[in-house]
Amino acid sequence: MLDSLAGLRAEHASLQEQLSDSAVHTNPALAKKLNRRYAELSAIMSAEANVIQYTEDLAAAKELAKEDEAFAEELPNLEAMLKEANEKLRRLLIPRDPDDGRDVIMEIKAGEGGAESALFAGDLLRMYIHYAQSKGWKAEILDRTESDLGGIKDVQVAIKSTSTDPAGGVWAHLKFEGGVHRVQRVPATETQGRIHTSAAGVLIFPEVDEPEEVEISQNDIRIDVFRSSGPGGQSVNTTDSAVRITHLPTGIVVSMQNEKSQLQNREAAMRVLRARILAAQQEAIEAEQSAARKSQVRTVDRSERIRTYNFPENRIADHRTGYKAYNLDQVMDGALEPIVQSCIKLDEESRLAALQGE
Repeated sequence: MLDSLAGLRAEHASLQEQLSDSAVHTNPALAKKLNRRYAELSAIMSAEANVIQYTEDLAAAKELAKEDEAFAEELPNLEAMLKEANEKLRRLLIPRDPDDGRDVIMEIKAGEGGAESALFAGDLLRMYIHYAQSKGWKAEILDRTESDLGGIKDVQVAIKSTSTDPAGGVWAHLKFEGGVHRVQRVPATETQGRIHTSAAGVLIFPEVDEPEEVEISQNDIRIDVFRSSGPGGQSVNTTDSAVRITHLPTGIVVSMQNEKSQLQNREAAMRVLRARILAAQQEAIEAEQSAARKSQVRTVDRSERIRTYNFPENRIADHRTGYKAYNLDQVMDGALEPIVQSCIKLDEESRLAALQGE
């Protein structure tokens, strides 16, 4: 395995040289791309160094154990450490999703269940914001439409990280959240204590690093302006500050009314539009390159029910990985990491199985 790393070592050295060139940093998009790859390769180089070190330590201990039993006692521990180091390196060598280091645009939409679904969508928004804060990420609400009872009909959030390591990227963690989230609980409007089932949908898009990454011709978009509206449809602004952008070639429509400035709403709408177009382009490429390349966890079927939140039992269950726990109250406060890690682990296993099957 170590012999096959020669190419990666050379690439790592080349990237280090490129990043030392001040001219590279005049192009933020290029610098970000190179830094992500450098961070990914640095993790591999560090893991490789550990494997080499433990291999040498084990060989030395075996030699010394022939004369001193004290060294023989160290052998099981060194063998376990070497095995763990090899496993870490093996997993790091699994081809990574090229978007893992990207930031994301998240959309949460109320679904079946009326007012209760909108309230649950608001709870999901709070959960993801708390999770982002726990990871040191920044969450920015681009647009939201509230329901009459204080819930969320739909909301769009940009979540960003300052890390250049793809393994710690926002997309690397949140790409598995897309799908239908089902809730079972007694709604606040229920007078007889009956448990209701409703659902909210979550969409995740990798955010475009630079506008030039996704070319959008002005001739391909139609921009409409209108007055912002609040719960029940009442006007909340006296000017035409809300913006609706339609991408004519794809039919993608994005509306923004969160800001009082038409310019700010237009800029936010373009960010979301670029992310949606990028996602559509990537899905088309993946479809052409066969299902073998797709993760078993990351599905393009956004109607899939991925998780159930059962409040009476304080239970959270992920239907793809089989993860189940009885700490739903903590999860709703942002303790989402164990669930996310169960998805990452299954994704790695599926990628590894695909490699071995080639």
